[in-house]
Amino acid sequence: MALMPKRNDSAPSFQEKEKVIALAGNPNVGKSTLFNRLTGMRQHTGNWTGKTVGVAEGHCRLGEQPMTVVDLPGTYSLFAHSEEERVAKEVICSELPDLVAIVCDATCLGRNLILVLQILSVTDRAVVFVNLMDEAKKKGIEIDLDLLSDRLGVPVVGLSARSGKGIDDAVRVMQTASDGVAPLHSDQEPRALAETAEQIAEEVTIKRQERDVRDRTVDRIVTSKLFGFPLMLLLLALIFWITIEGANIPSALLAKGLFWVEDRLMEGMNALGAPWWLSGALVSGVYRTVAWVVSVMLPPMAIFFPLFTILEDLGYLPRIAFNLDRCFCGCNACGKQALTMCMGFGCNAVGVTGCRIIDSKRERLIAMLTNSFVPCNGRFPTLIALISIFFVSAGGFGGSLLSALALAGLILLSVLVTLGCSKLLSCTLLRGEPSSFTLELPPYRPPQVGQVILRSVLDRTVFVLGRAVAVAAPAGLILWILANGKVDGVGILWHLAGWLDPIGSLLGMDGVILLAFLLALPAAEIFLPVLLMAYTSSGSLIEYGGLEELRLILSENGWTALSACCVVIFLLFHFPCSTTLMTIRKESGKLRWAILAAVLPTVIGALLCLIISFVSRLLI
Repeated sequence: MALMPKRNDSAPSFQEKEKVIALAGNPNVGKSTLFNRLTGMRQHTGNWTGKTVGVAEGHCRLGEQPMTVVDLPGTYSLFAHSEEERVAKEVICSELPDLVAIVCDATCLGRNLILVLQILSVTDRAVVFVNLMDEAKKKGIEIDLDLLSDRLGVPVVGLSARSGKGIDDAVRVMQTASDGVAPLHSDQEPRALAETAEQIAEEVTIKRQERDVRDRTVDRIVTSKLFGFPLMLLLLALIFWITIEGANIPSALLAKGLFWVEDRLMEGMNALGAPWWLSGALVSGVYRTVAWVVSVMLPPMAIFFPLFTILEDLGYLPRIAFNLDRCFCGCNACGKQALTMCMGFGCNAVGVTGCRIIDSKRERLIAMLTNSFVPCNGRFPTLIALISIFFVSAGGFGGSLLSALALAGLILLSVLVTLGCSKLLSCTLLRGEPSSFTLELPPYRPPQVGQVILRSVLDRTVFVLGRAVAVAAPAGLILWILANGKVDGVGILWHLAGWLDPIGSLLGMDGVILLAFLLALPAAEIFLPVLLMAYTSSGSLIEYGGLEELRLILSENGWTALSACCVVIFLLFHFPCSTTLMTIRKESGKLRWAILAAVLPTVIGALLCLIISFVSRLLI
């Protein structure tokens, strides 16, 4: 048996009295689902390679014995070539686990057994769980589990973690598994291990159907060069349309309720005899800004994130990454950047954090620096409002559909600019060749709607909303001070806007618009209310009764189709929010990369606005 390194300080820390069970396996075999079943934790289950990069830890009891369960990153091999493989190997080979539970996919057992044989060559404390037995049955695949156990020399249990079938057997096996299980030792080379694994798989597998015709037929369409990209755009437009239509009424009701609470808070402050500046700063400043952000953000997020998670659960998201892989590789970037870019649609800070799945430091920096080129959820409401007011004249179903298609077109533009900037960075500051990576296309599976809603609301919506509220509160206080403070009888806001007006005019906008962009640095959601506050000379953020009222306010302040076009472009391409910039600083370890992440999109957005403004004035 290979020697195992001793416990080290960098390894995960577990309770000394608890036994440790490590869940290992290839990506997409259901490790995280089993982890959730055992621990009751809401560990996110993803359908792409390296979704879980860190080591997730939970606790449970197997009988009377307390256990620490560790969900290791998905890996195809212990020959560490990626961060996922390195983390998995470090835990497995560190003598920390009392038992390694190796999870396999019953539908492609041969490939999974390579990792099984590698793990059995370094530890004699292991059991094998053959998961997805229900999917294997649908494909006409049967596995002789007893024979597989004989060949491997370790206990083998079949289960379907999603439905919970076989979980009790798995728990019983983990309880009774001894520390001295006799493994199949192997010091063979990877090629020999692969041949051994395939030989064992053929011996224990009865397959009545050679392939899943349905999945392959669908894949030929959704990943084809002819239909792949149009289908992606149409699906994106559909998601945006559902989000637009579904969020209007809940947003209005939520805003009405929150602003009713504001009136009651103001009455309470007045009853307590609070000075006007204190009640104004706390209620009209802090509370109103938070209420605005919540009412604008929460309904679209509560719709968009579940829809996006359904695509992930269904198995379509990896197909999007597959389609975009060729594009990113052509830009000398990593194909995994397609995944982090998709995360950025929900929140750019989340997308930046997701860049950890990219092994190459050069390619990871490219992904982080360009993630904010795709608009996050906070920019969608303003984009939709401006598109609906200035560029889509139709109302009802047709208008919302056209707005969704226009928004999908803007998303396509942002993806193209992302690719262009990735190419630019890879040819200048971050030169290098693209690295290869393994992307597994999981089978199409019916989404688990209950878990989708739970994960989307708790893991994503609440997280992003909490981040927005945390920055909106202090921003509201600053905004109130700027709106109510005066210098020489003129509001501070108008002094600042006047200084910026020459630059704004050059870019097809005005000083108030540029100031609103700057003051919305804490959260993109407050751009529009800050803009309206300045235009109406209000001492606090104001709400508008509908798109028609918003159109009147903007038109009275000199907005034209050119102004709206430049604002839309600058909304797409300008500095990311402060949370994203701080995340880039933390992930990259260098302040200069955060500064570049702010400068790069801003320069591109300014150049595009300058070109649009110049051409428009020439034509007019």
